[in-house]
Amino acid sequence: MRGWWQEIADLVLPADCAGCGRPGVPLCDRCHAVLRGSGARRVLPSPVPPGLPVVHAAVDYVDEARAVLLAHKERGALRLAGPLGEALADAVRAAASGALPGVGGSPPLLLVPVPSARRAVGARGHDPARRIAFAAAGVLRRAGCPARVPAVLRQRRRVTDQSGLDARQRRENVTGALEAVPGGGRLLVAGPVVLVDDLMTTGASLAEAARAVAEAGGRVVGGAVVAAPPDSAPSGLPAPSTTSGRLRPFASGKRN
Repeated sequence: MRGWWQEIADLVLPADCAGCGRPGVPLCDRCHAVLRGSGARRVLPSPVPPGLPVVHAAVDYVDEARAVLLAHKERGALRLAGPLGEALADAVRAAASGALPGVGGSPPLLLVPVPSARRAVGARGHDPARRIAFAAAGVLRRAGCPARVPAVLRQRRRVTDQSGLDARQRRENVTGALEAVPGGGRLLVAGPVVLVDDLMTTGASLAEAARAVAEAGGRVVGGAVVAAPPDSAPSGLPAPSTTSGRLRPFASGKRN
């Protein structure tokens, strides 16, 4: 497991850009702009697993975006959680467009990460999806949306490594694998739920998370991920909005 000194080193030591390798900066301006994308898009795997909510992704899982996600997830480049959280916040906003709080006192938006296996968290030294979710919630709160990241889901049985499995095998691997923690149902009824993850491929994990949340009494309004394969855009849907990845302020009941 990563030691505290490694986390401090991530923050203070110079590094090459995780996206393109440019020396002296952990994420260059160009790669940061790539993560902001041109607006979140609807994504849909093929085949669609039963129970999958409507999912939006900030960017395609290619090139610089793929490199940044892998650097954060597998190499523990923790400072990348901030820009990845900005990207995820854009996808969350698109996923929850019909359920966003509009005035002060509205229920919070609940960002529920798909939980990683304990052994994966132990090997990596952190939970990538949860860390990015916290960063995204901070972005949303600064824009006026009361967002929380409740730790409500856990694995109730072991699942095998998903790499190398096809869509059917992944669905069988995770079906029934998640459950709400004791008392999780009470937390889930506090507001609308957006399921979040760093990456969607087959959608099996998000579909299983949606089942577990619904079983515990939560109301899932959508799913949001940082990235998805470029071939997962469903045909016949409108092109993504050209917002340059920037969040418009949420109505908060205040007038400036």
